[in-house]
Amino acid sequence: MSVFAKRLKAEREKRKAKDPRWTQGYVADLIGVARTTYTSYESAAKEPPFETLTKLSEIFDVSADYLLGRSVARTPEHGMAFSGGGKDWTEEELRMAEAIAAATIENMRKQQGK
Repeated sequence: MSVFAKRLKAEREKRKAKDPRWTQGYVADLIGVARTTYTSYESAAKEPPFETLTKLSEIFDVSADYLLGRSVARTPEHGMAFSGGGKDWTEEELRMAEAIAAATIENMRKQQGK
């Protein structure tokens, strides 16, 4: 299962634990697709178009980069996003890559006297 599918399902299930109306059908109605289409996003059988991805990120109050697995930061104002690689990385691998990038930047700044 893709990072996107895992995170999408986790976000919905987190809300469903607090409010039982957060079914696949409910989210499908919110984004304007059939329940079967939404189910295919959670099972990684399909990837949503950009407009749908944007709606999903707004509904779940997370960044699209987070849903896609390009960032471990849930919102854009925290952390970094990875362009390109990382598509099939685990959560741990994404966190590790982000930590390595942050440490590398910090070391460069120290060397430059910033």
